[in-house]
Amino acid sequence: MRYLPIQSKLFSDNRNRFANLLPNKSVAIFHSNEQYPRNGDQFFPFRQQSDLFYLTGIEQEKTILVIAPGAPNAKLQEVLFIIRSNETMAQWEGHKYTAEEARAISGVHQIRFVEDYDLVLRELLAWAINIYLNFNEYPKFFSEVKDRNERIGLALKESFPLHTYHRAAPLITQLRMIKSEEEIKLIQEACEITNKAFRRVLNTIKPGMNEMEVQAEIEHEFTINRANGHGYQPIIASGKNACILHYIENDQECKDGDLVLLDVGAEYANYSADMSRTIPVNGHFSDRQRACYQAVLRVQREVIKLYVPGNSINQINRRTEELMEQEMIGLGLFTLSELEAQDLKSPLFKNYFMHGTAHFLGLDVHDVGPKESILSPGMVLTCEPGIYIAEENLGIRLENDILITEGEPINLMANIPIEPDEIEGLMR
Repeated sequence: MRYLPIQSKLFSDNRNRFANLLPNKSVAIFHSNEQYPRNGDQFFPFRQQSDLFYLTGIEQEKTILVIAPGAPNAKLQEVLFIIRSNETMAQWEGHKYTAEEARAISGVHQIRFVEDYDLVLRELLAWAINIYLNFNEYPKFFSEVKDRNERIGLALKESFPLHTYHRAAPLITQLRMIKSEEEIKLIQEACEITNKAFRRVLNTIKPGMNEMEVQAEIEHEFTINRANGHGYQPIIASGKNACILHYIENDQECKDGDLVLLDVGAEYANYSADMSRTIPVNGHFSDRQRACYQAVLRVQREVIKLYVPGNSINQINRRTEELMEQEMIGLGLFTLSELEAQDLKSPLFKNYFMHGTAHFLGLDVHDVGPKESILSPGMVLTCEPGIYIAEENLGIRLENDILITEGEPINLMANIPIEPDEIEGLMR
C-alpha cells in the first residue's frame, strides 16, 4: 500500500462493534471486490470493497471475512480467508499476504486459505440460524453487474434455503456513519493532500492549459503524498463545462477570462476527501464572477452553522435553497415578484442550483447513511452550495468537508484557500 500502516486495533474495534449487533446464532459473511476485466488480459486497478476494508484493512482480491460470535468452535468465531500464494503466482502477479501479514494488518487471529471456506462455512451453518449477507444498498446506484457479495450470496441462499437471511447493510451503515478518531485522522490526511494539490494548481494554471494538464498537476501531488489516487472521477470544468454537474471529460482548453471548477478529492487509505473550488484561469475574478462567487461563499458560511447535532441533511438542503433564492434575486436572475408567483412544483432556483448541499463522507465519497438521519458527533459531511448560469458560461461550486462534534462544527478544509482575495493573491 502507498499509505502508512494503520494500527489493527481500528479494524478489531470495528468487528467487535459489528458482532455486538448480531442476534444469537448468527453468521455474517463479507466478500472482497471482484477483479473487473478491462480488456484482453488486463483487470481494472483493484480497489477493496469498503465494508470489508472497514472490518479488516485487507487490500487483496478473493478475501472473505466470516463473523460468528458465540459459535461453539471458538476458533471459528472470526475467520479471515486469503489467497494461498505460490512461487508462480509471486513471479507473475507479485506478493500476496502471508497468514502472518494478514493477521498483523487485520487483527484477526484465525487466518485460513480460501479453499477452506466451504468446509468452515458448513460447520458454522450447522449451528447457525441467521445468515447476514452484505449487498450494496446505496439507493441511487444501479449496476447491471452483480458484485461478489451479491453473486455468492444468492448462490448461498439456493444451497441453504432453510436458514433465515438478513441484510448486513443496515448494521454496517449504522457503524460507518460515526467515524472513530483514527478514521477522522485518515480523512484529515486526505484533505491535506487535496490542499497541497489545489495550491499546486493555483501556482501552475494559466490561459491555454488543457483541463487534462490541470488534472495531471493534481495527480502528481496526490501520488507523491501517498494517496491511492482520486476518491472519485475528478471534475476539471472550465467555462461552460462547469454547468455540467458531473463533467469528467477534462479535455478542453482553459481560456482567458473563464472560471474553472475543480471538484477533486484525494483518497488516502481508502478514505476520501471531497473538495470543490472555482478559480479564474487568468488569476483575476471579473466583477460578475466575484459577485456570484461571494454569493455562494456567503451561503456556505451560513449553512455550515447548521452542521450540529439534531439537524439533518434534509434541513440543511432546505435552508440552502432559501438562502440561494435570496442571493439569486440579488444577482438579477429573477425578481422577488417572480419568486412569489413561481410554480412550487418547478421552483426558480432549480434553474441555477439543482443538487443537494450535503452528503456523508468516508470510505466512499458518497458514504453510507440516509438523508433523514439526525446528525451526531463523529459524522463527516460535505457542504457544497453552487450556482450555475448556463447563459453566462459560468458555474461555481464551493465544497468543504465538515466534522460534526458535540459543539461547533469543524471545517476539515479550513487550510484550503477559499477567499477570492487569497486565491487571487496566490495565483499572482
